[in-house]
Amino acid sequence: MLQEKHDSLCEILGLINAQLNSAAQMLLLLMYLALAGCQQSTITRVEPKIFFTQVPEANPGDHDQQDVIEGTVHGARPGQRMILYSKSGGLWWVQPLLTSPLTAILPDGSWRNETHFGTEYAALLVDPPYHPAANLHEIPKPGGPVSAVAVTRGQDKSSSFFTSFSGLTWRVRWKPSDRGGTTNLYNPDNVYVDSSGRLHLRIVNRGQRWTCSEVNLTRNLGYGNYSFTVEDTSDLAPAVVFGMFIWDYSTDQQENREFDIEVSRWGNPASENAQFVLQPSYAVMNVSRFAAPPGKLKYTFVWEPGRLTMLTARPSELPGAAILSKHVFTSGVPKPGSESLRMTLYVYWNPRNKSAGLQRGAEVIVDRFEFLP
Repeated sequence: MLQEKHDSLCEILGLINAQLNSAAQMLLLLMYLALAGCQQSTITRVEPKIFFTQVPEANPGDHDQQDVIEGTVHGARPGQRMILYSKSGGLWWVQPLLTSPLTAILPDGSWRNETHFGTEYAALLVDPPYHPAANLHEIPKPGGPVSAVAVTRGQDKSSSFFTSFSGLTWRVRWKPSDRGGTTNLYNPDNVYVDSSGRLHLRIVNRGQRWTCSEVNLTRNLGYGNYSFTVEDTSDLAPAVVFGMFIWDYSTDQQENREFDIEVSRWGNPASENAQFVLQPSYAVMNVSRFAAPPGKLKYTFVWEPGRLTMLTARPSELPGAAILSKHVFTSGVPKPGSESLRMTLYVYWNPRNKSAGLQRGAEVIVDRFEFLP
């Protein structure tokens, strides 16, 4: 009898103990879920923040001039974009244009665009449906489709470098690029205008690294006739690229409105040394290769609605001036936006021999640039 009671008591205690263990496990599970929920809640409640890494100068004067503005954003959700404003005349104006108001956020959280000068600058992180006003009396506060806002005064002096050439202001590149299939460094000291008013673009070895040159016009010109008179480039090394082109930071549509006249053999000494290009260049009909002869040449592109004509000729002041090469594009020609004209001199990396293949520096001299609307 005593043994039976003992066994029954043990069984009851075992059941109680099992229930207690089960309850304890349930309690631990609930605590874990609560903590996980708190952690998830904390993650979703992180407030996005906008930071400026480059801000133009405070300049309420020339509203046609532009400079680079850039920064980073932390906590942005997929699909969100940046809206930029500059303040001038007591109003905030959307940048760079009302027709191109969105600034993309790159995978690393950085953003970059061009803006017209103002006394203050603002950046808004917005949801995709957001439609910015052309101008505002006040910048909106965060809420609804606006996730974050940052405002800053313009700098006393821009961190960009500028030069004057052919009566226009050009910004000189100083940040690296991946143009040409490799990371190219740029140095503003490689660019100068001589006493005759000619623009010099150089590739110079500095600290055992090749440094390149690039300038871009600080205002957009739109449709018209663009001409560049360039001194002899026939001695450029095969790995060197000299380009005259249009590019628009403000859009990822229409291939950034890019089209190019490029002087290069692209690393192949036997190749023709120049080409006319309407992006995307992978389309065969968008590239026209030709041989640019030695001597001074005048490169031109005539940009019209639905039509882009590219020419190479001898300058009119030289004897025997004539058109040497010509190509007309009529499909996929972009419309104007917030594009800027650029000239660049950089090193091309040839993937076949795994080397940039540049043994000496390079220089291109542009006598003048002319534009006719």
